[in-house]
Amino acid sequence: MGAGKSSIGRRLAARLGMPFVDADTEIEKAAGMTIEEIFARHGETHFRDGERKVIARLLDGPPLVLATGGGAFMNPETRERIKRGSISIWLKAELDVLLKRCLRRTNRPLLKQGDPREVLTRLMAEREPVYAEADHVVPSGDGPHEAVVEEIIGLLARRNAHAPAEAGA
Repeated sequence: MGAGKSSIGRRLAARLGMPFVDADTEIEKAAGMTIEEIFARHGETHFRDGERKVIARLLDGPPLVLATGGGAFMNPETRERIKRGSISIWLKAELDVLLKRCLRRTNRPLLKQGDPREVLTRLMAEREPVYAEADHVVPSGDGPHEAVVEEIIGLLARRNAHAPAEAGA
């Protein structure tokens, strides 16, 4: 939450010539309500179940750049699906950067469950060990998002350069 997934994802998709999809937007379309409404009416468990299903559908489709919500990678089934057929990138930001970005918007249900700094600190402590399983970790600081996109493009280029050649190619 607040790491820049959507903004960086859009820019990355444009550079790669691929479609960009924000999982949260797709969840809202599927549910016919906002994430905030889903949390309020049905709770986080219901939201996470829908999130898992929507991400599975998206990953089964054509290649794309997918921005998942902050908690999506915490689901073991979703994490395994991502590991199996995708390249995962953790956009890692410091607490103060996340807090500054998150407080610009009022539609973050998890931050309404107490002091935002304390909530983010707790979420970071819970999530960072799992996020560390991502294929790549890229810092997302206060600098321009285009610099983060450049770093990701470089990672992908190096990754492709080291990929084994396909048999018969």
